[in-house]
Amino acid sequence: MQPTSLGDANLILVGFMGTGKTSTGRALASRLGREFVDMDQLIEDREGRTIPEIFAASGEPHFRALERALVRELAARRALVIAPGGGIVLNPDNIRDFAATGRVFCLRASPEWILKRVGHDTHRPLLQTDDKLGRIRDLLAKRQPLYDAIPDQIETDGKTPDEVALDILARLA
Repeated sequence: MQPTSLGDANLILVGFMGTGKTSTGRALASRLGREFVDMDQLIEDREGRTIPEIFAASGEPHFRALERALVRELAARRALVIAPGGGIVLNPDNIRDFAATGRVFCLRASPEWILKRVGHDTHRPLLQTDDKLGRIRDLLAKRQPLYDAIPDQIETDGKTPDEVALDILARLA
């Protein structure tokens, strides 16, 4: 069931890694009968290599350029549920473009919950360190003002993806 206020606007779930963007996005897309787009997965599919491989071989600036091009492409489409990578907020043009054609929600989680969700994930190039919790806290502190600038904030600590999806749908009703 589509909330009447949503129309064909995209729903974009931004937030730090491990806040539940992908799992919540899938749950939300399923409930709404919409296509779900995981931007990192789409970039990997198109590049034929993983995000860590892209970072290692071509560097973060190259990855951010791929990400920026994909934002432009997806913002031009309609009725999508989109989960960008956690660094999407580093370029304010990304959020501006998404907000022009959709509703942007920022998913939030404490550093401890983030570590619990992604601490054993070897697919996170920014977490390849011995002090993962310290790295999460450092990155989160640097990006927090960018996340805080998004009006729609959703807390995900201790919630299932379906519970978070229901929180979002309640805000759209």
